[in-house]
Amino acid sequence: MSENVSRRKFAQAGLLSAAFPLLLPRRARGANNRIRVGVIGAGAGARSNLLMDQLPDGAEIVAVADCYRKRSEDSAAKRKANWRIYDDHRELLDQKDIDGVIVGTNDHGRVLCSIHAVQAGKDVYAEKPLSLYVAEGRVLVRAVRKYNRILQVGSQQRSMAMNRLACDFVRNGGLGRIRLVLAADYPEPVRMGALPEEPMPVGMNWDMWLGQTLARPFNQELFAHWMRYWDYSGGEMTNWGAHGVDQIQSALGMDTTGPVEFWPLPEGPRGAVAWRYANGVEVRLELPDAGEIQGGGMFIGERGRIEITRNDFRTDPPNLIKELPPQEEIDKWKRAQWQAKYHMQDWLDSMRSRKMPLADVEVGHRSISVCHIANITRELSRKLHWDPEAERFTGDAEANDRLNRKRRKGYELPESA
Repeated sequence: MSENVSRRKFAQAGLLSAAFPLLLPRRARGANNRIRVGVIGAGAGARSNLLMDQLPDGAEIVAVADCYRKRSEDSAAKRKANWRIYDDHRELLDQKDIDGVIVGTNDHGRVLCSIHAVQAGKDVYAEKPLSLYVAEGRVLVRAVRKYNRILQVGSQQRSMAMNRLACDFVRNGGLGRIRLVLAADYPEPVRMGALPEEPMPVGMNWDMWLGQTLARPFNQELFAHWMRYWDYSGGEMTNWGAHGVDQIQSALGMDTTGPVEFWPLPEGPRGAVAWRYANGVEVRLELPDAGEIQGGGMFIGERGRIEITRNDFRTDPPNLIKELPPQEEIDKWKRAQWQAKYHMQDWLDSMRSRKMPLADVEVGHRSISVCHIANITRELSRKLHWDPEAERFTGDAEANDRLNRKRRKGYELPESA
């Protein structure tokens, strides 16, 4: 694509015909019936509740499951909803009238719940980050394909028109050859020390909340701030990093593959890490105060630079993209900045058409795998050679050991998923 990107070329690329309509609530293609949705994880965070409120027209929530009943009851009461409430997500999945589920659990519970859902014949909207470690993500991909289900990962910037426009511009050669990509230095999780046992809330199934992880007594700090700890999450590297790395993968055309080398950056801030793709493009996570760019990255090419943020971008020179859609269209796009509705609409449309969604399970798995490997690189503090086809490190048994985790009895992944 030349620098003189025109409105006509955007239309040819599908941006005006595909990106903009995603920002308009619409009925899914060719269906009059409403899609009935269950929610697994009623209060894992504000995000889970936001998803409930952003469900588009043409679908309705009919049931909710959470291992802490109070969260389900509070969510229903807040919305004055007459939802069926279950303490075990498997009971919800047994309901034949439910077409799809939103899996908004904590990071360490998401894959197993999603596998149970596709085994039960349900389509899935799975929050990001998709997995806790690399190997379980691949098991989920296989399960989705085996049971022929739709799984949309909650990387909603894939449905934001400004992000799609900017990523397509980079991917189609608008910057020329990419020289470097800079992104935020997302913090990794910390190892957790001993925490004292505290009184268990009434209605809490703590064993189910712990899931695959080591058995520990209930503690409010752990329950409230699990994202800080390695056993339960990848820290900000897999939280905001899931968005930023996903945009990098998209813009560079790497949706179904990944880098081939990772290494720590001793000259950068603590924890800074870099990687390189087979085509030579280098990405460096070294911006200590990335601000808005934490949801994207700074792409430096032969013809200039573009900073991709959440539903927005900036170019240097300013007129790098010389002709854009009318400003009133761009203003409409930007007003949708914090909404998940349009990404969920894409999920509903895919459920009816059986076509892959914008953030298909393979796409989400590949993006979050890069985040997981960045954390492994930090932990081992040495260069790692990655084979994105085999999804293994080359000649490094210690690093390969970190691609998998021991799961607690009762929460193993199905062998034939």
